[in-house]
Amino acid sequence: MGIGEGSVPYEEAWAEQQRLHALRVADEIPDTVLLLEHLPVYTAGKRTNPEDRPLDGTPVVEVNRGGEITWHGPGQLIGYPIVKLPDPIDVVAYVRRLEEALIRSCADFGLETTRVEGRSGVWVLGETIPDAVVDPSQVVEIGKLTLRMGLPLGIDPRLAGPEYAPSNAGQRGDDRKLAAIGVRVARGVTMHGFALNCNPDMTWFDRIVPCGIRDAGVASVTSELGRDFGVGEALPVVEKRLGEVFAELPEPAFAR
Repeated sequence: MGIGEGSVPYEEAWAEQQRLHALRVADEIPDTVLLLEHLPVYTAGKRTNPEDRPLDGTPVVEVNRGGEITWHGPGQLIGYPIVKLPDPIDVVAYVRRLEEALIRSCADFGLETTRVEGRSGVWVLGETIPDAVVDPSQVVEIGKLTLRMGLPLGIDPRLAGPEYAPSNAGQRGDDRKLAAIGVRVARGVTMHGFALNCNPDMTWFDRIVPCGIRDAGVASVTSELGRDFGVGEALPVVEKRLGEVFAELPEPAFAR
């Protein structure tokens, strides 16, 4: 939809999402993904806490996606999939697919990323802390899923498994979120999506608590690879990997 000098104001992309969403609900268009770069903007999901917002009064756009507050702007690849999900609707499985597409993309960039249990998005894990010891009194076993240091229960059981890193509980340095995900599903069709940090000015995140997470950081592909990595370089790779992942979705039972 536009990157670089063609970066798209948030309100314009939001209007286009709504237009395409209505068309997809009516089966007048196929599944569609908007890929773009935004002008700088803070957006707040429905679960944003007041204390996580900018303290200097910087304006924030309220949106109807899940998740909390984040920043979008230059150097960040945004993806807004407008996809009809198969019936029965499984939003968690859809988010897992978005994560998978981005994890595959990062591997193509030469960067190892993963999921972190209980937290959406794509992550780079902190370095293991030498001689760190787990406190047995703070470990709870739920099947394959291990929760440490009193983390809240109620995590979706599909987060168990070897593809999920154990939560940071003093056993490693700060994990760093490379890509954030916040979605909404209305009438069986998705809106909003993901933001991949390629080479943004990371100081924009200093005014907020990104995604309401205080015990982890944010990162960019550029900072992790140690070289400049722009949105233009990421875009064709992410487009390809999204196509792969969405091709694996079953046909919606209610599609006409």
